[in-house]
Amino acid sequence: MARADERARLLMTIPGVGPITAHATIAAIGDGRQFRTARDFAAWVGLTPREYASGEKRRSGGVSKAGDPGLRRLLTLGASAHLRQMRTKPERMGPWLSGLLARRPVRVAVVAQAAKTARIVWAMLTSGESFRARTATA
Repeated sequence: MARADERARLLMTIPGVGPITAHATIAAIGDGRQFRTARDFAAWVGLTPREYASGEKRRSGGVSKAGDPGLRRLLTLGASAHLRQMRTKPERMGPWLSGLLARRPVRVAVVAQAAKTARIVWAMLTSGESFRARTATA
């Protein structure tokens, strides 16, 4: 039982992941080893584009909304809070997020941030490493 609490504390170091999201993720997937890749986990949560293919044509649609709706909601709410915080202090915003906001609407950026957070969560659960924020390079 203490192991789950340690993993939850580890996940709470990710921006946009609080205690409820961390515990819900651990309750839903445990250590995450049932997913082969981080994209598989993000797809299971429903945060990856649905793909339509016929013959040689491949088209991407909106997010698939597969998997656990509660966990997806928690991840998007955390991403929304993180994005709102970054928009008030743009000097703390990374180049990926600022570039995304320059090209896409805010709600699309929120879902993209949630998908990125889901991939980080999976990587941390499977490797056991702590979160390392990217340092700004000039």
